[in-house]
Amino acid sequence: MKVLLKLFLAVLLTFGVGVKAVFAADWYLIQLPTKASLLDITFQDEQLQHGWLVGTDATLFETKDGGLTWEQRNLKLEGLYRFVSVSFQGNEGWIAGKPALLLHTLDGGKSWTRVGLSAKLPGDPQMITALGPNRAEMATDLGAIYQTQDGGRTWKALVKQAVGAVRNLNRSPDGRYIAVSAKGNFYSTWSPGDDAWTQHNRNSSRRVQNMGFGPDQRVWMLNRGGQIQFSKPATLEEWEKPLFPKATEGYGMLDLAYQDEQHIWASGGSSHLLYSEDGGKTWERVENVRHVGANFYSIDFFRPDRGFILCQDGKLLVYR
Repeated sequence: MKVLLKLFLAVLLTFGVGVKAVFAADWYLIQLPTKASLLDITFQDEQLQHGWLVGTDATLFETKDGGLTWEQRNLKLEGLYRFVSVSFQGNEGWIAGKPALLLHTLDGGKSWTRVGLSAKLPGDPQMITALGPNRAEMATDLGAIYQTQDGGRTWKALVKQAVGAVRNLNRSPDGRYIAVSAKGNFYSTWSPGDDAWTQHNRNSSRRVQNMGFGPDQRVWMLNRGGQIQFSKPATLEEWEKPLFPKATEGYGMLDLAYQDEQHIWASGGSSHLLYSEDGGKTWERVENVRHVGANFYSIDFFRPDRGFILCQDGKLLVYR
């Protein structure tokens, strides 16, 4: 029966039908059996078949068919936790949560062990990145960065002091970080080998909502009121002319992701999804997700033909 269900869902997605919605475009809605907000997603294999999804209320889902179907996992933790980050390298994986929580698996998620964290840890874990056997990098919501090479028994601090409360934190594949301050009035950057964060003033009167690294050597910035900016290539403080796409309708965008260097997506509140096919010069709103009825918190593309948008109320948009 389970095999037949997977085949049925695969056929639905192939012909443009989602689990609880019909879209003419390439995004399909999957309604998971939860009202939690979905916050992070990852895959542990190169084929992008075995993946994990985390969120508020200690929400954890597992897929073994590339995201067509998901099964909920209950870790039976004492207390109420918010799972904010998940990362795998092969069968070894990590989950970071709030209040201070770090979980570790060596068997592909069949069992999880809680990793003890120091009471003196600056802030709560905000992001965890699996780096290899027994190796991981953890960043906190105060901008402290640590690495372990022994499965979490000991940690080495990579910065001398935390940067302060952050609204958003993003990491590039080569280990660089960019952090937006809690009030959105400045941003900070850090590269491997630096002793401390470098702070940068925002270049607009509009507060910064989120920032990240693009594959085209540019940094992107989302500001309040629907403003989108891109830095000039290979710079952190020189910016191209800010954009005010009408398609945002004044809503601030929450996240941005590259499908490839020319095709870019931006997501926001009230089911706002924008699309650019010219490297961010012009934007259009994706109309046929307008009625999903959820905030679109984050976008993740693992390759050009495989993307996900994490939403509130257990809603997941899948790009196939």
